[in-house]
Amino acid sequence: MKKVLINIIFIFIFFIAYFLQCNFFNWFTIAGVMPNLFVILIIWIGLFGNKFMGVTYGIIIGFFLDYLFRSKVGITAITLGIVGLVAKIFDKNFSKDSRITIMLIVASLTAFYEIALYFANYIVFSTQIEIVNFAKILVIEVIYNIILTVILYPLMQKFGYYVENEYKGNKILTRYF
Repeated sequence: MKKVLINIIFIFIFFIAYFLQCNFFNWFTIAGVMPNLFVILIIWIGLFGNKFMGVTYGIIIGFFLDYLFRSKVGITAITLGIVGLVAKIFDKNFSKDSRITIMLIVASLTAFYEIALYFANYIVFSTQIEIVNFAKILVIEVIYNIILTVILYPLMQKFGYYVENEYKGNKILTRYF
């Protein structure tokens, strides 16, 4: 029952992030660039969820975003799924208690997501490559995501450890006793 409630809360948080992304951050842009709350959300789910939560939520949210904003469905779903998978790999190799580590994870995965999405759109839609404009947008978005992560991380960490405890449990030395 608690796992169902946690998934309902994740869906509710997705709708809050969607509302903030579409409405609130349209007013608070830096040089016309908004943060990408969906990448932060998928990283958070990937870091604190079980083995497949980050990938599953990344693909589902990606399909939802593709359906609403793009003509080709699947590009955002694949890239957000990969972000969730890499976040799970980072969970196994890095500490979630250090804000610097979390900032580096958010920066690297935001950059990966935007670069992968940019090149996938180039291949699928045959758009022109504008490296200077893309680099400017990428740097601003990475910095914006890092700032939001630093502000929101205490809440994310508190709820994240609760989710991690519910899904993974306390399995320390349970095999020997």
